[in-house]
Amino acid sequence: MKSWLLGAACAALAFVSGCGSQSGDSPINGLSIVVIPKGTTHEFWKSIHAGAVKAQQELEAADQPVEVIWKGPLKEDDRDEQIKVVENFIARGVDGMVLAPLDDKALVRPVETAGNADIPVVIIDSGLQSDKYASFVATDNYLGGRMGGAHLGELLGGKGSVLLLRYAVGSASTTKRENGFLDELKENFPGIKVLSSDQYAGATRDLAYTASQNLLSRYGDEVNGVFCPNESVTVSMTKAVRDIGKAGGKVKIIGFDTSVQSLRDLKAGDVQGLVVQNPVKMGYLGVMTLVDHLGGKTVAKRIDTGVALVTSKNMAQPEMQELLNPPLEKYLGTGN
Repeated sequence: MKSWLLGAACAALAFVSGCGSQSGDSPINGLSIVVIPKGTTHEFWKSIHAGAVKAQQELEAADQPVEVIWKGPLKEDDRDEQIKVVENFIARGVDGMVLAPLDDKALVRPVETAGNADIPVVIIDSGLQSDKYASFVATDNYLGGRMGGAHLGELLGGKGSVLLLRYAVGSASTTKRENGFLDELKENFPGIKVLSSDQYAGATRDLAYTASQNLLSRYGDEVNGVFCPNESVTVSMTKAVRDIGKAGGKVKIIGFDTSVQSLRDLKAGDVQGLVVQNPVKMGYLGVMTLVDHLGGKTVAKRIDTGVALVTSKNMAQPEMQELLNPPLEKYLGTGN
């Protein structure tokens, strides 16, 4: 691992000694950190990226040179590619990793291999079935699922039939949301029947749309509400509900995370609530926590980045607008 003191000294002497920067503004002798998301196409991950860049900019302004590398699989179902990315950066010898594991089991060995190579890992977004990491920075996803369940239960007056369309096997974050939703209904809304809770949408909107159509083809005449555990499922299920003529609140939809389309659907009344994370904060704290750890500071094993329920009634509030419209262009430019 590069010496933290050496990096700081290089920053202080950059003007006279030529430590300077490489590939743009990245310092030659500063820390090198890779941020590895589950995927790179969804807007959620762009917000994570923005938060990581924000951290890099603040650290460099404080004369703590850090190179933040952004690298992940294109799709959120490519476990092999994410493992390959982790292994490549272990071989490259980066100082640390910020990782959102695609699979809570499959990424255990790569993370432990990084630790054995003296490369600490901060886990973000989704958990890991191991404690061999420096810190876990994420939403309380179980709480988010319970919030979604409570809102749907209240909208239905404690009665009716609902669907849960799960996301993907091995995704710890969405599994916790799904479990929180089911537990909330079981404990506080026993009059609501869950028609289906064992179907998975898959990693893309196209797959999720097909899965949504299949569920609605079977249960469309019975269903009163749906819980969707992530952005792609939310958008796809809403489209499928619209296709069968039950949008506008005829079938209540509670989603998770935001996108341009899901916010349009919320404003239009086709979605009745979105459980919203703070991905910019997550990316920011992921990098900052890793830098603190590399600097010898004690960091918390678990850091909660917060969760909120957004509806058409509160979405105009300033604190909600900050979550719904993060300043991505400020950190990533207009091309991202």
